[in-house]
Amino acid sequence: MKNPFPTILCAAVLASGCAAPHGSTQQNTEAGPEGTVAYYVPVESSEPGTKIEANFEMIGSAPLKLRIWGDTDGTFHNFGSYDYTVRAYPSRPGLSPQMKHFRCGGMFQPEDRIPEKIFFEFGNTQK
Repeated sequence: MKNPFPTILCAAVLASGCAAPHGSTQQNTEAGPEGTVAYYVPVESSEPGTKIEANFEMIGSAPLKLRIWGDTDGTFHNFGSYDYTVRAYPSRPGLSPQMKHFRCGGMFQPEDRIPEKIFFEFGNTQK
């Protein structure tokens, strides 16, 4: 009788190799342009009423969920721009806007992973 252990081990290794990557959207995959999938990223701020802009388009006030079209491996997709930016404009005077910058890759340039959360910290929010 042959030992079944090597066969069981190989099957387990193959099954684990098919597991979904970190940040996967497999439960609710929403297909996007150019073979991308939707990633919903929470955007929050320490300052109430902060306006959020993504790639020069005002999308609302924090807290919100930002839909980012990304590659299936969890990285930003290059739609013709090497950068993806998210800016936060606080409502209180005297606070400077902040920006988060992500690389989209292309032409031998690396791309960044899509974050699980984006948070803008404006320091002491007391008057």
